[in-house]
Amino acid sequence: MTEIIGFALATVIGISLGLIGGGGSILTLPILVYLLGINPVLSTAYSLFVVGSTSLVGSFNFMKKGLVSYKTAIIFAIPSFLAVFLTRKYLMPAIPNELFSIGNYTVQKDFAIMILFALVMLMASYSMITDNKPEGKEGEALKFNYPLIAAEGFVVGTLTGIVGAGGGFLIIPALVLLVRLPMKMAVGTSLLIIAAKSLIGFLGDLGNQVIDWQFLIIFTVLSIVGIFIGTWLSKFIPGKKLKKSFGWFVLIMAVYIILKETVLK
Repeated sequence: MTEIIGFALATVIGISLGLIGGGGSILTLPILVYLLGINPVLSTAYSLFVVGSTSLVGSFNFMKKGLVSYKTAIIFAIPSFLAVFLTRKYLMPAIPNELFSIGNYTVQKDFAIMILFALVMLMASYSMITDNKPEGKEGEALKFNYPLIAAEGFVVGTLTGIVGAGGGFLIIPALVLLVRLPMKMAVGTSLLIIAAKSLIGFLGDLGNQVIDWQFLIIFTVLSIVGIFIGTWLSKFIPGKKLKKSFGWFVLIMAVYIILKETVLK
């Protein structure tokens, strides 16, 4: 039953990406770990492939409408690509399974990944719930703060590499504040960045993980179906209200993961 629910929720990952341009990885890792029983390290690799593939399909719709800033994507993406690939290829395999001990308790790598992911979720929920950032207007000249955009790209790339999160909740505010992109263009540009960054990060795992391709492709196809549904629903549901509701859901999930990994274990 949990497997059926897990596969059904794969569509929700795509719906989230289609509606708000982010949040897919926030759902992917808990589904893979808690419902489908996959270990956290492999789940982060699967999350990169699922979210990357789904975001790539979703970005095509924004490209057709001219809602992608390719210059912004390149400035942000180059340091991000470098960070995520190096993190997945070299940093993650180098981290030992047993990190350190506190008295008789040993902190495991899997535990640390889930707790870090929960903290990322808390940041994501705060960003979504308190989303009142000024955005640029259509036709307004874009402003490129190259060092800040590149630095943000590197940080998001490293975070993506560690926890398998696409980082849309960090990318979109950066594009709105640092480049003054209108929200719709920020979402389209974010999807393209997430797609490329996540898939490049997954390439770094190919020599380090044993991939169940049949499972991964089925799960990804369901997520891609979801992004078509989400894109269609976005015509009828106000994005700002949906984003705040999703933010509260993410907050609850973050608290649950922390409790599950500590008190309820």
